Amino acid sequence: MTTPARQRVDQQRWTVLLPVLGLIALGVCGLVLLGLGTSQTGLLPILVGAVAALLPVLAVIGAYLWVDRWEPEPAKILLLAFFWGACGATITSLVFNQTAHVLGQLIDGGDGSTFAAVVGAPITEEAAKAAFIVVLFLRRRHEFDGVVDGVVYAGVTAAGFAFTENIWYFARVFSDSGFGDLSSGVIALFILRGVLSPFAHPLFTSMTGIGIGIASVTASRRLRVVAPVLGYLGAAGLHSLWNFSTTVGTGSTFINLYFLIMVPIFAGMVVMVVWQRRREQRIVAGQLPAMAANKWIASSEVTLLASLQGRSRWRRTVKRKVGDEAAKAVAGYQVAATELAFLRHRMAGGTAGHDAEERHAQLLTALIAARQAAVDAPGALKAAGGVRRS
Repeated sequence: MTTPARQRVDQQRWTVLLPVLGLIALGVCGLVLLGLGTSQTGLLPILVGAVAALLPVLAVIGAYLWVDRWEPEPAKILLLAFFWGACGATITSLVFNQTAHVLGQLIDGGDGSTFAAVVGAPITEEAAKAAFIVVLFLRRRHEFDGVVDGVVYAGVTAAGFAFTENIWYFARVFSDSGFGDLSSGVIALFILRGVLSPFAHPLFTSMTGIGIGIASVTASRRLRVVAPVLGYLGAAGLHSLWNFSTTVGTGSTFINLYFLIMVPIFAGMVVMVVWQRRREQRIVAGQLPAMAANKWIASSEVTLLASLQGRSRWRRTVKRKVGDEAAKAVAGYQVAATELAFLRHRMAGGTAGHDAEERHAQLLTALIAARQAAVDAPGALKAAGGVRRS
């Protein structure tokens, strides 16, 4: 008979091994994609495409990491999300897009590219990208504290997908037209995909992320199902409109869609994310006094922990006065306090899940350990006294 202790050891072992095995599998998918790309365009176009695709993806990832400052998501999960988008979702979509192309040929009686682009690609690609977020939500629901987390995971996954897709598009154009100019070649395509629409795929998939983020904080069982489904339908719908404007429509169709639909939706999502971040700040600030009353944190640190500005000034002051290691210890303490605050808020709202008490004990232990690490860094917490409150 397997003992509970043995089960915990096995669970911990799989927790460590699964991400590694996942990255290995995605690495194999990446090699397959590389082989397919070089066999069709050659190695040099692929290298040119990779360089051109790298610039916009860095900007997109940077934007999502900036959004995710309250409680940064685990780096290994974000890395896995990016590689799933870049390799797993891409190769999955490639298989199903070929099927959609054949189906389109049967429907149209000839060329199936329009059907594949407007119907097949949005359905399969958004489903493939969403698969990672859904599995993460089902397996590690505690990683979701709200809509912002859903948007971040969706955006990073979609950024990986867009990276690989852009490599292919840039490589193919370079093979046909070289670097070109403002009207043709890699330069023209870079302006379209790297300057005007680097957030296209992240915007589409963020609709699914919003739905899953809503599901993570609601107590309604029906909404937990409906919100992700509606989010996916919104993602596929926006993706279909985008592909329609670039394949079937004229230049004016694309411009109208871009400025009348995509830009307002993107602006609306930015406003929503800012509003959600302020909500997260209120959640954390609301939980800190009780945590101080329980002696888990110091009362003098409540104000500093209650705002991103206060936290940033605290880390900068510690780094200047004490050093990098002390600043990292303070950053770890800040994250631990935030995670516990979010969990306590979910517990109060009844959305924390069946293992909430166990998670609370784990996060409290982590918080105490993180604060002790900051205490052990000479002067790290004392430096907080010299930080201006706001």
